[in-house]
Amino acid sequence: MTNNEQYILDKIYINLKKIKEKNPLTHCITNSVTINDCANAVLAIGGSPFMAEDTEELKEVVTIADTLVINIGKLSKLQIEAMKISSQTANKTNTPIILDPVGVGVTELRNKTTLHLIENYDITAIRGNISEIKAIAKLVGVLDDNNTARGVDVNVDDITTEENLKAHGNLICELANKLNTVILASGPIDILSDGKTTVAIDNGDDMMPLITGSGCMLSSIVGSCIGGSDAFNGSLIAILAMNIAGERARAKVDEKNEGTGSFRTYLIDYLYKTDSETLINNANIKIL
Repeated sequence: MTNNEQYILDKIYINLKKIKEKNPLTHCITNSVTINDCANAVLAIGGSPFMAEDTEELKEVVTIADTLVINIGKLSKLQIEAMKISSQTANKTNTPIILDPVGVGVTELRNKTTLHLIENYDITAIRGNISEIKAIAKLVGVLDDNNTARGVDVNVDDITTEENLKAHGNLICELANKLNTVILASGPIDILSDGKTTVAIDNGDDMMPLITGSGCMLSSIVGSCIGGSDAFNGSLIAILAMNIAGERARAKVDEKNEGTGSFRTYLIDYLYKTDSETLINNANIKIL
């Protein structure tokens, strides 16, 4: 590990402490499929979840929130309006906005909604899988290829490997620069960039995609961690916490010969047990 990589990890001590002490109020406009998991993940990492969607109260909620998470997993006209009202208020109150563009590239509605949010509001961070991030890159003119999204999961042709890691890192760095935001592309190897520093994170477990909501949970805790620290370091803590919790949950499942239902429970347990030493000692990061 280089000195620069160690310097990045050393910041975890102070930033995780700030997150736990602040208990950031995390306002999530997310999808009904995973809303309970997202709320529990936020609580486990040290945040306080607030799941409001009614347009009559959104301005009041965002005004007191420390962070706003927008997840487009299960869109409706009312929810899209809620996203717009919340984003407008968040920009007025300097509240960080974290966007999870679930399934962008699959339908025109998801493309239009994602583009509207990116073009009209200051988005603090975008967290998606690599196919979703590539879809955004195509929508804003950073990438021009023939890849097509297959749903909410990563297209097999997009999976980040050691062979294409550098190219993916360059793309994500360029997109982060263009959009003036932090981007976290999750997958077998995760990539985080603020347009200046780009880091690959090689932690996690292949059981994580086998439970519904692991990506939504990650975006929610990214919101909490950013609400308690800053965009780059908060995103790094969130992805390390999620991935290392996943590794520990898998070890527990294998030890007891259990399955994905138990894995989900252990994942929340180990998120709750997250501490700086565990993150730093188990982190596998590389500056690209």
